Amino acid sequence: MNRASYIPLGDALKFWLKLGFISFGGPAGQIALMHHELVEQRCWISERRFLHALNYCMLLPGPEAQQLATYLGWLMHRTWGGIAAGALFVLPSLAILIGLSWVYMTWGTLPLVAALFYGIKPAVTVLVAQAAWRIGRRTLRHAALGAIALAAFVSLFWLGLPFPAVIAAAALIGVVVARGRPDWFAVPSHPHSGDAPQEGARIDDARPRPEHTRFGWSRFIRVVLAGCALWALPMAALVAAFGTVHALPAMAWFFTKATLLTFGGAYAVLPYVWQGAVEQFGWLQPAQMIDGLALGETTPGPLIMVVVFVGFVGAWGQALFGVEHLFLAGAVAAGVVTWFTFLPSFIFILAGAPLIESTQGEIRLIAPLTAITAAVVGVIANLAVFFALNVFWPRGVAVGIDVGALLIAALAAVALFSNRLGAIPVIALAAVGGVAFRWVSG
Repeated sequence: MNRASYIPLGDALKFWLKLGFISFGGPAGQIALMHHELVEQRCWISERRFLHALNYCMLLPGPEAQQLATYLGWLMHRTWGGIAAGALFVLPSLAILIGLSWVYMTWGTLPLVAALFYGIKPAVTVLVAQAAWRIGRRTLRHAALGAIALAAFVSLFWLGLPFPAVIAAAALIGVVVARGRPDWFAVPSHPHSGDAPQEGARIDDARPRPEHTRFGWSRFIRVVLAGCALWALPMAALVAAFGTVHALPAMAWFFTKATLLTFGGAYAVLPYVWQGAVEQFGWLQPAQMIDGLALGETTPGPLIMVVVFVGFVGAWGQALFGVEHLFLAGAVAAGVVTWFTFLPSFIFILAGAPLIESTQGEIRLIAPLTAITAAVVGVIANLAVFFALNVFWPRGVAVGIDVGALLIAALAAVALFSNRLGAIPVIALAAVGGVAFRWVSG
C-alpha cells in the first residue's frame, strides 16, 4: 500500500474501539455511523468502496454491521486489521452485557426492576414488528417475494416447521424460480452510488487494488483451515471437559448453526434463537428472552449480542458450576456463545471477500439470498406475534388482555412508525411508563 493510501494502524484501532462503545441504534445506525466517520469525516474509504463492502456483507449470513467493520479493517490493514476491527466492535458490548445480565439475575425480581421491564417488553414487541415492516418494504419488491414471506410465516406459526427448513426451502425456491424469472430477484443498484471516485479518499477505486484483496486459492484454503481449527479445538475441549450433553457444548453448536443459517441481520437470528433457547433447550423463559432483547437494544454493539444474555442467563439458571459459582458459569457461557457466534463471520470476510467480489452481481448467487431475505420477513413477523402473545396475554388468551401493556405498545408504535423517536428513547420512556402504570394500578 503506497503512502497516499496509508492509514495509521494506531488511528484505526482507536476508531474501532471508540465505535465499540458508541455504536447504538442497531445495524442501520451502526452502518450509518461508520459511513459518516470513515467516508465523510476521515476520508479513509471512498463512497463506492464503502458501498461495495456493504453489498458483500448484506449477502452473508450473520451480523452485517460487525462483518462490515471486519471487512473495512481488513481492507485497510490486512488480516490482523480485520480481526482487530471486528473484535473491538464486539468486546465492549460483551463486557457491558455480562454486567447487565448479572444485575438482571441478581435484582431482576425487585418491584422497581420488574416494573421497568413491564414497560420495556411492549416497546420491544413493537420494535420487532417495526423490523419486519422495515425489512419488508425494502425486500418485498415483487408479489412472488411477498408470497415467500407469507409462506414462511404460515410454516412457522401454524405448521410449526423448524427454522432451518423454512430458510432452506426459500433458498431452493430462489434457485428454481430464478431460472425462468430472474427479474423477480434482481437487486436495484444503490441510489447513492456514483461512477466518479470520491476525491481525497485514501482507499478508492481509482487506485490499484491492494495485493491482499486479490483472490488466491492457497490463501483461501489457509484461512478456512485456520478458521476450522479455531472452531474445532475449543469445541473438542468443551466436549472433553463436560461431555456431549452438557449445556456449554450444546450452546457452542447451537450458536454456530444460528450464525450459519440466518440471513438478514440480527432480527433474522432471533427467531431461531427463540426456538432453540426457549422452546427446545429451555435455557430461558419467554419473558426472559424479551428482557434480553431489550438489554441488547439499549447497549452498544450489534443486536445479536443478545446471545450473551442468553448464554449468561441459561448457565446461571442451570447452575452449571454449582450454586456458589453462578456468575462464573454465566460469564464463561457468555464468552463461549460469543466466540462461536462471531467466528464464522470472521472466516466469511477474511477468506471469502475476494471470492465474493468475483461473483458480484450474478443472479445465481443473488436469487437464493433474495428469497431467503423475503422469508426472513415472515420469520420476524412470526417472532413479533410470539412476543405479542406473551406480553399482551401473559396468563393466556382466555384470561384477558393486559391493558397497560397494550397502551404502552400503542404509544411506542406511534413514536416508532412515525419516526419521531429512535429505539433507545422509546425503550427508556416505555420503562418509565411501566413504573408509572404499576404505581397507579397499585
